[in-house]
Amino acid sequence: MAALATAGVLLTAGCSGDDAETPSWQGGSQGDGSGASPAPAPAPTLSTVAVTSPAPDAKDVEAATEIKYDTEDAENTTVEVKDADGAEVKGTLDKDKKVFIPAKALGWGKTYTVTVNGTPSGDKGGSTSSTFTVMKKPAKLVRVTSFLADGQTVGVGMPMIVRFGRSVPEKYRDDVQRRMTVTATPAQEGIWHWTSPTEVHYRPKTYWKPYTKIFYKVQLAGVPMGDGWYGRSDLTVDLKVGRSFVMTVSNKTKKMIVKQDGKVIKTIPVSLGKKSTPSSSGTMLVIEKKEHTVFDTLEELGPEKGYRTKIDFAQRITWSGQFIHAAPWSEGVQGRTNVSHGCVNVSMAMGKWLFSRTMLGDPITVSGTEEKLKNGNGWTDWNMSWDDYKKGSAI
Repeated sequence: MAALATAGVLLTAGCSGDDAETPSWQGGSQGDGSGASPAPAPAPTLSTVAVTSPAPDAKDVEAATEIKYDTEDAENTTVEVKDADGAEVKGTLDKDKKVFIPAKALGWGKTYTVTVNGTPSGDKGGSTSSTFTVMKKPAKLVRVTSFLADGQTVGVGMPMIVRFGRSVPEKYRDDVQRRMTVTATPAQEGIWHWTSPTEVHYRPKTYWKPYTKIFYKVQLAGVPMGDGWYGRSDLTVDLKVGRSFVMTVSNKTKKMIVKQDGKVIKTIPVSLGKKSTPSSSGTMLVIEKKEHTVFDTLEELGPEKGYRTKIDFAQRITWSGQFIHAAPWSEGVQGRTNVSHGCVNVSMAMGKWLFSRTMLGDPITVSGTEEKLKNGNGWTDWNMSWDDYKKGSAI
């Protein structure tokens, strides 16, 4: 909130031994002999101001409301918001749009007073106050969560993921999205993309630059989210991107090329899915990692086609069950023949090597297989062009 100093005139009575007969406090001259009194300081210009929203004495005001006002002199107008106890509400004053935006949602059921000063001193005629009361806490509140947490380090393909406890109707998504901000250092162009009515992702135009610092804020406490539901709370997340680690797999060569910070550091023979269970071609991300697990498809596929197998160094890349993992049973054909059920098979040694180096959000692109990756089958944010990704934005 801008603070404006009050200009004033300080008058002093002085003595002079050299000119005692014409003291300044008697209007005497200090050397020009004119005897004229100094000109009075100009009166401050008064600017007519008004609070336009919320209306005076308004009740049931939304907790996420913004304070709007009108003034003839936006540059020299100040806005102050206080609660009933006199505590000042912190926020941002946008003088171009003539709006004060509280830093966080206002308190349920609390009363606030807005004071708008149109002159530096708030002289009568250039100042106005208005009071309003926020609605009581509603019974229907939507939980808002972040998949990522403070302090995490993620891969260069990792999207920011925000989830909602219930579906957000389309007509409310633009306002919800405007209240979700991402700050990257260094700055990179990016946008939010609604993957479903209950989930929204954010990715940059190209992979995150290595070692980027990311801070994102979701201010949805008290924000309407349809059918009488409101956001439950705000959240912030502070994390960083690690080194660049990119995996590229070619069905033609049956090899994986691993690049770290742009340099090839390993070439790994692989076995992909056989024709009856092909691997998906497209760009995927490491979603989760399990050093030891069991793949069990008996219930899903039955005893004739299903199987139950212990797996080491498993890294999920699709929701449908495709992984990068160690497969000692196929080491003899890796680099030559596809025998898997859709996974990227590597040797035990290479499985362990990859597992020790990957992070959530590290990208893997597979090409040349019989099946294309379906968007939504995993974190497929990079499986579409930037122009197509932008179409998923509500703004």
